Amino acid sequence: MDEAPIAARKPRRGIYLLPNLFTTGAMFAGFYAIIAGIGGHYIDAAIAVFVAAVLDGLDGRVARLTHTQSEFGVQYDSLSDLVSFGLAPSLVLYTWSLSALKAYGSGWGKIGWAAAFIYAACTALRLARFNTQVGVADKRYFQGLASPAAAGLCMSFVWAIEDKGLFGLNASDMDFVTPVIAIVAGLLMVSRFRYFSFKAWPKSDRVPFIWIPAAMLILVALAVDTPRVVFAIAVVYVLSGPIMTLWGLRQKRGRRALRGAGRGEP
Repeated sequence: MDEAPIAARKPRRGIYLLPNLFTTGAMFAGFYAIIAGIGGHYIDAAIAVFVAAVLDGLDGRVARLTHTQSEFGVQYDSLSDLVSFGLAPSLVLYTWSLSALKAYGSGWGKIGWAAAFIYAACTALRLARFNTQVGVADKRYFQGLASPAAAGLCMSFVWAIEDKGLFGLNASDMDFVTPVIAIVAGLLMVSRFRYFSFKAWPKSDRVPFIWIPAAMLILVALAVDTPRVVFAIAVVYVLSGPIMTLWGLRQKRGRRALRGAGRGEP
C-alpha cells in the first residue's frame, strides 16, 4: 500500500532535449573556434564564437518558452560558456597574436600566455559568481561584463584586423594592443560595473518610433562593413558599464548633498 506514493515521489531521470541541444551547439561552435584558430583561420574562429553567442542566447529562451528549465541545464550552460567565451577567445587570441609578443628578445613572450590565462580565468570567475547570484541579482543588469560580450569584443577585434585592418593597422601591429584588450576584458568581467542585460527590455509591445530607423541604420551598417561595425558596437557596450556606474554614483552623491542641505547640515 505504501509503495505507490513512494514511487510517485521518485525524481524523474533524464534531461530536456531541446534547450540542451542549443547549449551543445554553442559548445561545438566554441570548440570549432579553437580548432580554426589553431589552423590559422582566424575569421572563421571569430565568426564561430558569435554563432556560439547566438545559440547561447537561444537556449535559455527556449527553456523558458517550453518550461524545460532545470538545474542540469544551468550548470551545463555555464560549462559551455566557459568553453565558448573563455577558452576559445583566449586561445584564438594567443595563436593569432599573443604567442608572437616579444620585445627585443627580452622574453616578453610570456606576457602572451599570461594575458590569455588571465582572460580565461576571469571568465571562469565571472560564471561562478553569476551562478551564485541567480535568483537574487537584479535581472535588469549584469554585475561585471557578461562573458559573451567580452568574447564579442575580443573576437570582433580579431575579425576587423584580419578582414581589412583597423585604422590602417594589421595583425603584426597589434602585438602590444592584444594583451591589453585581453586583460581589460577579463578584469571587466570580474568588476562591479553594471551593464544592461536587456532581459527586461522592452517593457511592452510598443517602442518609440525612433527605434525603427535606428535599427534599419544598424542593419545597413552591418551589411556594409560587418566586422568593424560589430567591433564598434562591442566597444560602446563595454564602455557603457563604467560610464553608467560612475554616473549613478555621481547621482547618489548629488541626492545625498541635497538631503544634507535640506536638513541644514554644513
